[in-house]
Amino acid sequence: MSTAHWFVTGISRGFGKVLCEELLQRGHRVVGTTRSGSTDMTHENLTVMQLDVTDERQTEQVIKQAVEKMGRIDVVVNNAGFGMVGAVEEVSTEEAQATFDTNFFGTFNVVRAVLPHFRANRSGHIVNFSSVGGITGSAGFGLYNAAKFAVEGLSEALDLELRPFGIKVTIVEPGYFRTEFLSSGSIKKAAKIVDAYAESAGKARGNVSSQSGNQSGDPAKAVRIIIKAVQSPSPPLRLPLGPDCYARIDEKLSRLKRDIGDWREIASATQFDQ
Repeated sequence: MSTAHWFVTGISRGFGKVLCEELLQRGHRVVGTTRSGSTDMTHENLTVMQLDVTDERQTEQVIKQAVEKMGRIDVVVNNAGFGMVGAVEEVSTEEAQATFDTNFFGTFNVVRAVLPHFRANRSGHIVNFSSVGGITGSAGFGLYNAAKFAVEGLSEALDLELRPFGIKVTIVEPGYFRTEFLSSGSIKKAAKIVDAYAESAGKARGNVSSQSGNQSGDPAKAVRIIIKAVQSPSPPLRLPLGPDCYARIDEKLSRLKRDIGDWREIASATQFDQ
């Protein structure tokens, strides 16, 4: 892919901003979105548009404007999102809804808006940001896990549905990278605190602040891998990023194999007797 046309949500900071900077440096054209419609980045190949991805109608309009501006969209990156910390019991319905509205329904809205364009071109690539938390659950992140697990399921189905049209899907699953994701201005914490969870979800609350800015992952290196995957003739459906992510995936696979192996014979005996 020489010069490509990218649509990236959430470019004000974090992975979205770093990805946008790398793409522009390589000569690609980018329409990037932020909630405010502004960013400190300026470049002749960058167009910034205001978008709240939870707004279905606005999303449709912005995708249409992006196509008109660039002539086409080749790659859509659903990056906009935020974390929610709190035990499942602590998270309110309103907090849970807000977590899903951005992290899942925002992705859902962008995908539906761009698919008619991709299908008409019989090409395109959807890059959905998930997380290591979209593969493995962890205490204190249950609602964020749930939203990202939903993104994973949606993406798997999309991959199967869109293959006949030549449209590709990649799920990006970062571990801990040094972005603003864990900063107080980004991550949300459940307002309710249940003391009984002090040693599980409570520790997660405390660790968020201490880990922010100290993550070992370099986002600049990560976005180069993402671009390389998109440009690959056979891009992966899943793209885990970072050794910590792979370690947690390996741990989960081991548990899955153990659970399946221990119960396979008993749990398979569910058919009607002949």
